[in-house]
Amino acid sequence: MADQPTFEDNLNNLETIVNQLEQGDVPLEQALDQFQKGVALSKQLQATLEGAEKTLTKMMDENGNEVPFEQAPDANE
Repeated sequence: MADQPTFEDNLNNLETIVNQLEQGDVPLEQALDQFQKGVALSKQLQATLEGAEKTLTKMMDENGNEVPFEQAPDANE
């Protein structure tokens, strides 16, 4: 079984696709295929970031239960 690509691998692949499409010398069929792959990679990256954000905005209470992390009010406000 193949390993799942990492966030960094997906980001590098998306950057490669964007660079190829920006150069404009890709045949139309290949450009459409690359665009579709880029959209899929973008969705995967967004989902990974959202999952990381949810994880980082939780903390454990004294009973070991996950609770939302409440930010302290800004000192500047």
